[in-house]
Amino acid sequence: MRSAGASRSILVGSAISNEQIHDERAAQIVAQQCGIVVAKSEMTWAKIHPEYNHYDFAMADELMDFAAKHSLLVRGRNLVWHGDPPPWLKEELNQQNAAVVLVQHIRKVAGRYAGRIHSWDVLNEAVFPASERDDAMRESIWMKLLGPEYIALAFRTAARTDRKALLVYNESGLEGQGDYHDRKRNLTIGFLRWMRKNRIPIDAIGMQSHFRPTYGAFPDWVGLTAFIKEVRKLELQVFITELDIDDSLYPGDREKQAKQAGEFCDDFLRHVLKFSHVSCIMSWGMISYSAREKDEGGNLGDLQHMCLPYNEQLQPTPVLSAYVDTIQKR
Repeated sequence: MRSAGASRSILVGSAISNEQIHDERAAQIVAQQCGIVVAKSEMTWAKIHPEYNHYDFAMADELMDFAAKHSLLVRGRNLVWHGDPPPWLKEELNQQNAAVVLVQHIRKVAGRYAGRIHSWDVLNEAVFPASERDDAMRESIWMKLLGPEYIALAFRTAARTDRKALLVYNESGLEGQGDYHDRKRNLTIGFLRWMRKNRIPIDAIGMQSHFRPTYGAFPDWVGLTAFIKEVRKLELQVFITELDIDDSLYPGDREKQAKQAGEFCDDFLRHVLKFSHVSCIMSWGMISYSAREKDEGGNLGDLQHMCLPYNEQLQPTPVLSAYVDTIQKR
């Protein structure tokens, strides 16, 4: 993956965790195959800012040291996100201190790693089609206390704090077919245009690309490719930030499911890599695993199996071949 990406001027990498860093074989796979990495959770508010007046950088520092040792670029996430907040946030935050807390957090975190980060996910999942707001933005704690101005505040603070890093808005649900995904794409483009109109610094849109395909024809990708073209008009890059494929709904045994996941991955990447402003492809992990999905309320749902570039026995899967082949053919 790493050498294929380098040969086509595209960054290719994966999300990693500190647990994988401590696993010699898993760490070796990441070091060999990735040109860029992103922390799965080690840089979230809950992990890095667990108490109102206390920051804990131990896990994030360890990840940064691992990346430096193996000459890997690093993406940072998430400076602002409604999910997984530390308990103190809802207890301590109010209209009087919200802006100060947000700015201090970004300055503290982005400032610690300034000059060492390729790109920051400044804001994550702010567009919400089911929102009761007229602008269809998520009614997060920041929106409730500060209104849309929190978005400009976050991006401008990040831009001033880490002048070398690219600034990214990261969003889910932009790849699929159907009315919901069409609306999500339209709302997201509207949001990006609003950012441009208000001169809010942004360099890229991150598309998470979590898939749960079923057996049958591949999507037509018409809505997705139209969205990518609209992003190009705004002079923004496109990053695929969290690509994984749940192959549990495919028929057959695990080997047959992985083969179909690889074919799906190949078809998706062939469509998005037609566009030169798609400049970064990140897998949401390198090693396949099973887990139960969670809904918005944190409730456990169906068992999923995420087919990633390596299986649980640390052997290459057809998904790895899909990455390498489609990138080399770009």
